[in-house]
Amino acid sequence: MAKIIAFANQKGGVGKTTTCVNLATYLAAYGKKVLLIDLDSQGNATTGVGVEKSKKMMTFYDIVTGEAEIAEVIQPTNIVNLFIIPSNVDLAGAEVDLVQIENREKVLANQLEKVKNKYDYIMMDCPPSLGLITVNALTATDSVIIPIQCEFYALEGLSQLMNTVKLIKQYYNPDIEIEGVILTMKDSRSNLVNQVAKEIKGFFGKKVYETVIPRNVRLAEAPSHGLPIYLYDNKSTGGIAYHELAREFLRRNKDSGVLMEKRKLFKGDLDNE
Repeated sequence: MAKIIAFANQKGGVGKTTTCVNLATYLAAYGKKVLLIDLDSQGNATTGVGVEKSKKMMTFYDIVTGEAEIAEVIQPTNIVNLFIIPSNVDLAGAEVDLVQIENREKVLANQLEKVKNKYDYIMMDCPPSLGLITVNALTATDSVIIPIQCEFYALEGLSQLMNTVKLIKQYYNPDIEIEGVILTMKDSRSNLVNQVAKEIKGFFGKKVYETVIPRNVRLAEAPSHGLPIYLYDNKSTGGIAYHELAREFLRRNKDSGVLMEKRKLFKGDLDNE
């Protein structure tokens, strides 16, 4: 049965989608069957794995409106072992529709019960807000991964997220836990990085991953090609960092696997081999 993980931080631009997509891809490369759920109406996780957004595609919004069951919304990607519930701009209307639904905070949780025995991991990319979609994700999840940018204002707003998790645990999901905190977008030229990391580790303790994700041009380029970093440039500093993050994630979850070669993982053609 799948372990369900929500990637959440209401502060935008912290590498949340990048981390969710690339960790999901590396887990797929290690032979894990992964379902990626894009819950952000911007659809960046969708395009990040090479799925073209269209108005005709079904999303979580179709589940909310009762137009579809979850099995109808899940689609394969060009990456072996990786499946997705995609997103498009229609999802922006889900917040309004959820308000009118009974047990609105459990819509996603009830749907995931129908499919979670088919996957090893289900990874949800939450929108940069603490609205009803994020509440749905936190109600459905086993744990939360919080990507935090290595900058001076890194902890700004985190108290609100932690309070939301606390309330979710109290009223809707008593089993929710913090899976971990990942430091992202590290700038090696900045003297503040170590100070910020020290503050975050003081707040979260051993929940903070040892692996730190650097700022990297290749990481920024990869989504425009519809490729995760492992397929775009696994030898870049960003690719190496996410590979190490995946290995650390597997160790923490007492899991293991053998890394699949890029040409065996991707169903399409890689012109940068």
